[in-house]
Amino acid sequence: MTIDIRAAVAEAKEKPFTMEDLVLDEPRADEVLVRIVASGICQTDAHVWHQQLPTPLPAVLGHEGAGVVEKVGSAVTSVQPGDHVVMSFQSCGNCAQCLAGNPAYCDQAMAANFSGARLDGTVGVNRRSNATRTEPLHGHFFGQSSFATHALTTERNTAKVPDDAPLELLAPLGCGLQTGAGAVLHSLQVGAGSAFAVFGAGAVGLAAVMAAGIAGASTIIAVDVNDRRLSLAEELGATHTINPTTSDVPEEIRRITGRGVDNLLDTTGREDMLEQGVAVLAPLGQLGTVASAGTDATIPAAALALGNSVRGIVQGSSIPQLFIPELVRHYQAGRFPFDKLVRFYDFDEINEAFAASAGGEVIKPILRISPA
Repeated sequence: MTIDIRAAVAEAKEKPFTMEDLVLDEPRADEVLVRIVASGICQTDAHVWHQQLPTPLPAVLGHEGAGVVEKVGSAVTSVQPGDHVVMSFQSCGNCAQCLAGNPAYCDQAMAANFSGARLDGTVGVNRRSNATRTEPLHGHFFGQSSFATHALTTERNTAKVPDDAPLELLAPLGCGLQTGAGAVLHSLQVGAGSAFAVFGAGAVGLAAVMAAGIAGASTIIAVDVNDRRLSLAEELGATHTINPTTSDVPEEIRRITGRGVDNLLDTTGREDMLEQGVAVLAPLGQLGTVASAGTDATIPAAALALGNSVRGIVQGSSIPQLFIPELVRHYQAGRFPFDKLVRFYDFDEINEAFAASAGGEVIKPILRISPA
């Protein structure tokens, strides 16, 4: 049997998304069928749409899905029909990193998330070529392809969330917000009383600001060229803000901290910002980057002489089944008010939502796909 679905298809590089009726396979033994309630739009979706990342088109994208479980395969035990879930990144579950509890750094991360197919090469989403035949379409993006009314996912990238939380709002927790918050709480392990800075006040950067507050950092510095976003960063817990167009960033950070920052997260991927970030680290300071693709900055060995370190960060080094419910609890307690970042769009407004995100009008667009 198959399932009729409606999806937004990215047909070719930068061509508008088109709404199509497609056919989804029944879930395999290890798969979960989820009715999608909402899906966040993330920069990674845009990067694939612009073909800056290797997922082949045409494809059904979307990787910040939230929805309700409709059916589970015979081997699935952690979720059941009726559960509210948020979907996140995919991992193989069998490599050394997955077995060590580091699924974000899975040996097969690229294939699992960007190949447009399952890890075995098969595809479960299809176009009808005529009344009786179908042909595969690239899908399984991040193990989900959530720009659709239904998605096939697996236990490894499906996190159960409380039924009393607003399900459509939770969608962005699956990637962007998890990345920013996890970078602070897991990867960098920002400590109480420490000095923290983030370069870039988009969804990832603002999630990091909120998480730094949860961690108890005493100095939280947000750097961005958009004054409106800097004002929001202050509302979310930043103690200081810097606009690089009007201030010298290293000079201001030194003035604020007196010695530099203990931890810094760069979300911009800009060479000049990476270089400035390393320059303002205190001794034993850490710099994490979540946007290193295309950055060719060279860091002099002398800049790391006092025990400083630079590292790449994927998905905030998170385990989604543990961390996403934790972020929900922080939201419900008022410590992670990410609802201030979002704007909702109807599903058929997907092209308008992408344009608003690209133009900086909206920090985190969420597509409403079906009622909760």
